[in-house]
Formats: sequence, structure tokens, C-alpha cells
Amino acid sequence: MSEKIAAGPGLIERAGIEVIPESERTAKPRDLFWPWFAANVSVFGMSYGSFVLGFGISFWQATIVSIIGIVVSFLLCGLIAIAGKRGSAPTMVLSRAAFGVHGQKVPGIVSWLTSIGWETFLAILAVLATATVITQLGGDGESIALKITATIIVATLIVAASVLGYHTIMKMQSVLTWITGAVTILYVILAFSHIDFTAVMALPNGSLAHTIGALVMVMTGFGLGWINIAADWSRYQKRTASDGAIVAWNTIGGSIAPIILVIFGLLLGASDEDLLNAIAGDPVGALATILPIWVLIPFLLTAVLALVSGAVLGIYSSGLTLLSLGIRIPRPSAAAIDGVILTIGTIFVVFFATDFLGPFQSFLITLGVPLASWAGILIADILRRKKDYDEDALFDAKGRYGAWDWTSIITMVVTSVIGWGLVINNFAEDAAWNNWQGYLLFIVGGKDGDWAYANLGVFFALVLSFLVTYFARAGKIRRQEQA
Repeated sequence: MSEKIAAGPGLIERAGIEVIPESERTAKPRDLFWPWFAANVSVFGMSYGSFVLGFGISFWQATIVSIIGIVVSFLLCGLIAIAGKRGSAPTMVLSRAAFGVHGQKVPGIVSWLTSIGWETFLAILAVLATATVITQLGGDGESIALKITATIIVATLIVAASVLGYHTIMKMQSVLTWITGAVTILYVILAFSHIDFTAVMALPNGSLAHTIGALVMVMTGFGLGWINIAADWSRYQKRTASDGAIVAWNTIGGSIAPIILVIFGLLLGASDEDLLNAIAGDPVGALATILPIWVLIPFLLTAVLALVSGAVLGIYSSGLTLLSLGIRIPRPSAAAIDGVILTIGTIFVVFFATDFLGPFQSFLITLGVPLASWAGILIADILRRKKDYDEDALFDAKGRYGAWDWTSIITMVVTSVIGWGLVINNFAEDAAWNNWQGYLLFIVGGKDGDWAYANLGVFFALVLSFLVTYFARAGKIRRQEQA
């Protein structure tokens, strides 16, 4: 039997991985704008301008790949969000239709690790930004007491919101959108004079390989970084809602702020090499160094709230993913467990690690390959289906979706293995444990060639998995819907 409970109007959302009952599906497609916009309006988006320029490409090349990468990656999230409307369950539960009730645990583990990694990363950025701004104000930014206090406050805000659940988060995001948006506009106004258009236009063009590498990085850092939770926010949509509207609002909400922020970040990074280099160590705090003293406090508060906003989406969904793996605890407890892990990870990096950005990005590249493969499989599965999901079968290994779908599992494993062979660890000195990747790069010139850092494996895993699934599982999907 499918699991259904009323989410209820209480302070704490009680719904876990259960199918949301009809009476609770009251959201409209335009409501999806708020969580996606609020989570992506952070000034952290400006830092991606420096990350993109790090591939050695020109301003115009960087602008084009940023726009394409952001829009396309959030469009893919929108396609996944269609499943939430059709099944009214979390993303990783709906993915059981493609992988089987038990087989879904394979991508489920990858999804959980990715979410935990992202939310911890955002919490760390919030703490580092606090330390940098306090230093700018003349205080002791390296104070242990300050960092402990900042860690506690950030972790508490993230965990509290995620424990309260969907309805609280939706209200919080709609408020944060206006606050973070206003201060971000103020930042752009104050920092505009820092732009040197002569230096910006003087940047030389990069190679096709470097341009594609930047494109993959943008897609992975934005939409693909959220794709495993996309249906979590559309499961409260009415079944009659338009698929096109869901895709559109998801794409608009996720894309509009990052496009503006990344382009402005490109202008800043190209204008100031010192700022460009500083962002690598403290992506958010470094942006505060060019601001006048009087605006540092509102900048800090807004930056932290924006990072918390993004982390809340991640930890809420990572809790749902934990439940989908078979852990039988209430949803608030699952969110709390992930909150403890987030706190421990933040403390370790802030107080003990000598570097975190390099190893973290290497970690994301590694997980980005199987996550892209999973996304290709699920998107193909969604586009092939014409009917709503069988709610009972999503929770029954003997139902129409079965226990294990070996076509999907083998596709994900094979494309991931090939994909890892076509990516390379760009942070070998800081993440030597990841040097095993890139074993197929000899096909495109080796690890020292121009294509080595294009991360072709992410594209390969996404596209090949989609094509294999779209054609190889067409008959099985048809039979499932006729059962």
C-alpha cells in the first residue's frame, strides 16, 4: 500500500516520503519560483565568475557559457520536477519507477552524499564569510570563540528550518528573496566602480576545450547540483498543474538571479586579479573586501542568510533521501541527523583542515558523474511516461516497478565508469586520493592535453544514460503503464 498522511497545517511538517494526499496538494506552479530564486540569489553566485575565468577564457566566452549552463541545468531540474507533480512524493521515491524499489538505493546513496556535501559547503562558506567581514571591521576574524559562535548560529538556523519542513521553508524563502535581492542590488551599485572595462575586454579567448570545461563546471555548480531534489518541491502541486508551467517556473526561479550575479562576478574578477585569487580561498568573504565599512554588517547578514537558504533546501531533501534508503524514523529526526553531520563537517573544516575548496570541488566532480547518469535515466523515464505513478507500487517491491531494474542500474554503473575516465581531478595536490580518474583521457590527448579539464565525462554520463534509457526501457515502461 502507498503511504499517505496529511501534512497538516501544524508548525512542523509531518510528511516524510509518503505520497501527499489530494487535500494537501494546493501549490501552484508559480509557487516554485520562491524556493529556487531564494536559494540562488546569494552573492556566492558572483564567485562563480572567478571560477569560470579560471579556465582561461574571455569575458564573452564566459558570459555565453554561463547563461547556457545555468538555463539548461535548471531546465533539467524542471523536467525532474514534473515527476513530483505526477507522484506527489520525494524525488528519490519517484526514482524507484526507473530503478526498482530496492535498486533505487544505488543512486540514493550518491544523492545523499551529494546533498550532505553541498549543505556542509554552504555552511562553511557562511562561517568563513563571517570571519572575513569581522576582520574587515577591525575585529579578530581568526578568534576561535567567534568561529564557534558563527558555526553554532549557522547550523542552528539550517537545522531548525529543515526540521520545521516544507510550509515553513516556503514562507521563509519568499521573505528571504526580497531581503537578499535588495542587498545584492546594493552590492552591485557599490561595487560597480571597481570594474575596469578595459581589463575585462582585454582577456584573450580560450580554446574550445577550456570553454566546454567552464560550461560543465557551471552546469554542475548550479542546476545539476540541485537536480536530485527537484521533485521534492513540486510534490505539493495539483495533479492538474501544467507540466510546461512547472518546468518554466523552476527554470526562471533558478536561473534569473545566477545569470545576473555570475556576469557581474565575471566583470569583477576580470578587473582585479587579487580579488580573483582571493575568491578561491574565501568565495563570499573576499567579495566584502571591496565594500565600504558601513555596509559590511548588512552584507554579512544577507550573505549568511542566503547561504543558509540554500543549505536548508539541501538538508531538507537529504533527510527525505535518508528515509528513502529504508531508515524508519520521522522526517524531522532525519533532518536533525543530517544537521549533526553538517555541524561536525563544518567544525572539522573550519578548525582543522588546511584547505577545503580544492578537495570539495574534486569530491563534487567525482559525484557529479554518477549523478548526471542518474539524471539522464530519470529524465528519459519521465518523458516516456504518459500516466501518473502507481502510488502503491512505489512502496511495494512486488509491484509493477519491481525490486531491481537492472537495465537502469547497469546503465548508471557503466556510464559512470566511462565518465570517470573522461574527467580529471583538477586539485591533485590537495586531493591526491582522487588521482585515479582520467584513465580514458588518452583518447583525447592525455592528461596534459587541452581536453583534460573539459570534464567530458559529465556530459557523456548524462547524454548516454538518457539515450540508452529512452530506447532500451521504452517497452518496459509501456508495459508498466498497461499493467
